[in-house]
Amino acid sequence: MRLLLVEDEHDLGISIHNALICRDYIVDWFEDGQSAWDYLNTVPPRYEIAILDWMLPKLSGLELCKRLRLEKNQLPVMLLTARDSMNDRVTGLDAGADDYLVKPFGMEELLARVRALQRRSPNFQPPQLQVGSLILDYGNFSVVNLDNKNHLQIILTAKEFQLLEYFMKHPQQILTHDQIRARLWDFESDTVSNVVAAQIRLLRRKLLECGFPTAIETIRGFGYRFSV
Repeated sequence: MRLLLVEDEHDLGISIHNALICRDYIVDWFEDGQSAWDYLNTVPPRYEIAILDWMLPKLSGLELCKRLRLEKNQLPVMLLTARDSMNDRVTGLDAGADDYLVKPFGMEELLARVRALQRRSPNFQPPQLQVGSLILDYGNFSVVNLDNKNHLQIILTAKEFQLLEYFMKHPQQILTHDQIRARLWDFESDTVSNVVAAQIRLLRRKLLECGFPTAIETIRGFGYRFSV
């Protein structure tokens, strides 16, 4: 799951960012609203949730939320703010926010609210994703081949799971290295040039255990294509 975080308090931003990535979320973190808005309009990734501080430099989180709603973007938004009056809460919710968290807050509460928004997200994932006889299970990060009599569950790492999910949602399509990097790593990530190929190799080993040794085809000069 990919999240947008916009928080200008640097120490708090680091704490939220680290807490989220430790739970295997992919997080793009900006420290002012205008940079986040510009990025959304230049390289529009698919986010599942946005966490926006209300008071931001250049463009407030409240205004950023309003712009999303004016564009009919239904991205679930959580506003973070020290404003705790009833009028402020009403203003934030009327601007289009789905949740409102008052500072200071506990990190476990923020994570619980993220999970709640995740369930309401238009991009919320079903318990399982199936392509052919291959089933990806969101409950335990595993993959199963129904044609395998033993129904052996292969446990995946977070990156293997995210990569296989991306392939299974785009069967028979050629996905480029750049598309895969943009989907699986945040925009500031210092990933090495061969990180995609290395991750593909690891996933292919898991798919071999499932009985799909040729599920991911290399299309030279372009990228990869998935089929089972």
